[in-house]
Amino acid sequence: MTEISENKFDSLNTKVDDLINLCTEMKQENQVLKVSETKWLAERKQLLERNQEAKAKLESILIRLKAMDIS
Repeated sequence: MTEISENKFDSLNTKVDDLINLCTEMKQENQVLKVSETKWLAERKQLLERNQEAKAKLESILIRLKAMDIS
């Protein structure tokens, strides 16, 4: 009976170790993903700003072109 209990204990102990390792790996992966997300958000913000600048320049050009047509 002791042998069966010992085998079950060893099996449970191995599974707990596997779960701890998996948890550690997932925490590390989560940290990497958070850093990546921060970089993507910063890049997105920069692209949105550039898009706004381009839109403003285009609107300015269109206004000048319309003014030339009126003259």
